[in-house]
Amino acid sequence: MAAAAVVVPVAYRNASAAVPDWLNKGDNAWQMVSAALVGLQAMPGLVILYAGLVKKKWALNSAFMALYAFAAVMPCWVLWAYKMSFGNRLIPFLGKPGLAVSQDYLIPQAFLPSTHYVDGALETAAIQPWYPMATMVFFQFAFAALTVILVAGSVLARMSIRAWMVFVPLWITFSYSVGAFSVWGGGFLFQWGIMDYSGGYVVHLASGAAGFTAAYWVGPRLKEDREEFPPNNLLLALAGAGILWMGWTGFNGGDPFAANVDSSLAVLNTHLCAATSLLVWTSWDVLFFKKPSVIGAINGMITGLVCITPAAGLVQGWAAIVMGIASGTVPWYTMMVLSRKLPLLQKVDDTLGVFHTHAVAGILGGALTGLFAHPDLSSMFLAVPNSNGAFYGGNGGVQFLKQLAGAAFIIGWNVVVTSIILVVIRVVIPLRMSEEELKIGDDAAHGEEAYSLAGQGQREKFSHNGRIQLVESQIP
Repeated sequence: MAAAAVVVPVAYRNASAAVPDWLNKGDNAWQMVSAALVGLQAMPGLVILYAGLVKKKWALNSAFMALYAFAAVMPCWVLWAYKMSFGNRLIPFLGKPGLAVSQDYLIPQAFLPSTHYVDGALETAAIQPWYPMATMVFFQFAFAALTVILVAGSVLARMSIRAWMVFVPLWITFSYSVGAFSVWGGGFLFQWGIMDYSGGYVVHLASGAAGFTAAYWVGPRLKEDREEFPPNNLLLALAGAGILWMGWTGFNGGDPFAANVDSSLAVLNTHLCAATSLLVWTSWDVLFFKKPSVIGAINGMITGLVCITPAAGLVQGWAAIVMGIASGTVPWYTMMVLSRKLPLLQKVDDTLGVFHTHAVAGILGGALTGLFAHPDLSSMFLAVPNSNGAFYGGNGGVQFLKQLAGAAFIIGWNVVVTSIILVVIRVVIPLRMSEEELKIGDDAAHGEEAYSLAGQGQREKFSHNGRIQLVESQIP
């Protein structure tokens, strides 16, 4: 894939070289916009979504965990992780580490291997983006950063920020890169014909499985926080959710790697499924709890977006609606019913329900892709003519089983590797904050608070040693 060395032509040394003959300016512009939209989903989208959904004393810490992760992924990505995810094969599920900052990335290079095997037959994957690979490096960085931020949603309100700072680069290196290479970068699941259009497995199933595992090892929140955890600012959460939803335009629309017919279909299917899922989730809330829930609507929106992600450009519009109905129902049931019945789901404290909104919805989307993927649309994206969903006959039944097997690998790898990373970290750094820090929250973790509330000439403030001090208010 990557050239060993590149000599930059003399033409590149003048202004006109900024637009070489091979550059497709339309595709490049769309890919850069898509990358920016995905980046906005994480920063500020998830930053302010997390800040709004948690208890007041955790607003700042939750936002900072997302902000830190977004920054920490970038150097890891360009120094070694991009090549591990999309470079030359080292082993069947991992690429060779290497730099993604050389002059090689000023020229176009094949993003996927030129050939792969499906059911023993050699097929051609003709995905050759006509823009600099620097564009693809940035686009894929946004996906990687978003994924690890989603993991944070499971461990908010108790994980030590120092442990999190170590966890992020380790998880991107040993967990995310494996899933990305295996499914997208030419690894064994790609060779096997697993269909994951835009990250239902690589991003959402991986983050849901890893987040649930991390929540187990870090342990639950304080009892008082688990019993009473009101969101401190639902309007802020809605703003973050809106950025997340609109940002999905680039998340799914950018994955044909061109501004083409398939990208248009992917965008339309994305919003169709998300809207349907939100309406269905809200309907279930009204039916069983007699009133619509804003948090429920946000969850329904997210599950719809996650569910359509592996199928966005591979299914027709009617299938996107069916997937929206399923994603507004199945994760609703696991979150609102099963989580109150199954001992494991009760024991593991998944703060924002990432297991339900991302792992369950991700598996559901991948399985339904194996049912509804249209052969013509699959050929447009994957250049694999004989891949299609079971609904269309042929080898579709086999494809459905492959989708389930691919999900099993992603789950297994993330459970095992996330566990190893956290067990190693806790040898040198406690995974949890101290009991005193857990009671105080942001002020103990950062020496700062998200809100300074005043009243009656005084305000209450926790000092770092946990004592309540009364300080004079600036309000006359």
